[in-house]
Amino acid sequence: MLRVSVVGNSGSGKSTLARALAARLRVPYVELDSIHHQPNWQPLPATEFRARVDTVTANGGWVVDGNYSAVRNLVWRRADTVVWVDPDRHTVMRQVVWRTLRRAALRAELWNGNRERWGNFFATTPDESVIVWAWQRHSVYRARYLAASADPAWRHLTFVRIRSRTAARRLLAEATGPEY
Repeated sequence: MLRVSVVGNSGSGKSTLARALAARLRVPYVELDSIHHQPNWQPLPATEFRARVDTVTANGGWVVDGNYSAVRNLVWRRADTVVWVDPDRHTVMRQVVWRTLRRAALRAELWNGNRERWGNFFATTPDESVIVWAWQRHSVYRARYLAASADPAWRHLTFVRIRSRTAARRLLAEATGPEY
């Protein structure tokens, strides 16, 4: 395991696991949200997004965190492992609500000066609320990654489905980086 794509729903714990896995493997951590979300939440144009992801995944090992379909084939062609963080919906919702509240209250900078807004907590559309997004995308991600794990196009990948914190800890304990 040296080139890893970590995928899963918002609030699933994928970023936490991806950061820890990158540290354990001693490879760069690449957060796709930090590339995609420019100041004022403006998305990076698709061609530039692909070019930047192409650059950061061209050589060596890495752990890429994110689900963006615009770059999935690029990342997965180069990856050796896909770690799919897939806790139950109740766990995801508890975690995403708590994270959203914490980020809004602390005014924590996420990416490129962007911050979680209190209004997003009360929004009812997935484009404005990560909580609504996580609720609506849960079954979508399950179907997507179950199908991908069985798709012959991705047979070069090892799929690891993480359903619990115990499984995440086990993965981290077993992961080893390159020998120097």
